[in-house]
Amino acid sequence: RKHSILKIMTTSPPKYLEEDNLSEEGKKLLSILPKEKGWLGSYAYNYQGFWVPQKFLPAVIAFQQQFQAQDSDIILVTTPKSGTTWLKSLLFALVNRVKHPIFEPNHPLLVENPHVLVPFLEHTLYFDGRPVDISTFTSPRLLATHVPFSSLPKSIQVSKTKLVYLCRNPRDTFISMWHFTNNLLLDHKDTDSIEEMFNLFCKGVSLYGPFWNHVLDYWKQSIEKPNKILFLMFEEIKKKPKIQLKRMAEFLECPFSIEEENSGVVDDILKMCSFENLSNLEVNRNGKFLTGEAYKVFFRRGEIGDWKNYFTIEMSDKLNHIIEEKFQGSGLKFLYV
Repeated sequence: RKHSILKIMTTSPPKYLEEDNLSEEGKKLLSILPKEKGWLGSYAYNYQGFWVPQKFLPAVIAFQQQFQAQDSDIILVTTPKSGTTWLKSLLFALVNRVKHPIFEPNHPLLVENPHVLVPFLEHTLYFDGRPVDISTFTSPRLLATHVPFSSLPKSIQVSKTKLVYLCRNPRDTFISMWHFTNNLLLDHKDTDSIEEMFNLFCKGVSLYGPFWNHVLDYWKQSIEKPNKILFLMFEEIKKKPKIQLKRMAEFLECPFSIEEENSGVVDDILKMCSFENLSNLEVNRNGKFLTGEAYKVFFRRGEIGDWKNYFTIEMSDKLNHIIEEKFQGSGLKFLYV
């Protein structure tokens, strides 16, 4: 008896892999959208020029239709798997440093996962396409999204809402995405081979990709509207964390005072939000989202250059060629080491 109950529990897929959440209207939309093999779930669909898993399409649409930006909002935008968890924690600690002094007992970041404190609009708040009331959130509202710039709700584009954008070199982004999605599929479905997913990535089929469209769009916007969009790179934050954290503080109009710098607040924020500290916290080792993802899958290595352990020379050449062609003349250069 015991065995059969256990089996049922382990074989029923977690919420993030369920695919029967679509309304009739949603099914109609899917029937006309281009589709490819999915990274999470059976298929990814091309909606407004970017690829989204079937599971999240209703949420993206609900976010687009219902979200009303406020001028004081701060929205973190990332290409998936580019250091989102780390940046969410840095953003939260930075903006709330007066209300929550760093390392105070029960600081929210020590007892809660960063994704709970800075929730995803499409993956959390509008998940399942249901309406949510976020007007009660205290200001400034700290929110996050993976949606490309041109598909953001108009209210974000035209308001004084500030966007902090983060990307990472495409080789490490790909490896991280491949590990991440395979970890989420583990125990429930067959995992995907690196060759198959690499070819999809090169075709532009990745979570919220093509990767190059996502990055270039925000890069161009950040040049045109430097007060609205701050463009960050994972590698630059790793190499010079203090400079990048101070840049973010200036951009968000909450710069560090001389007293704060002298008393080590910048260092304390970086220490508290470090990969080592966050990944070893009880909540992040054992906690889970309501949708079933374990918090720990969001902490893998957080290093630069892990791609070297996986890429063949052919893979490097193929991706280099694509990246060179796509980013030509943009002035944007990726750091790989």
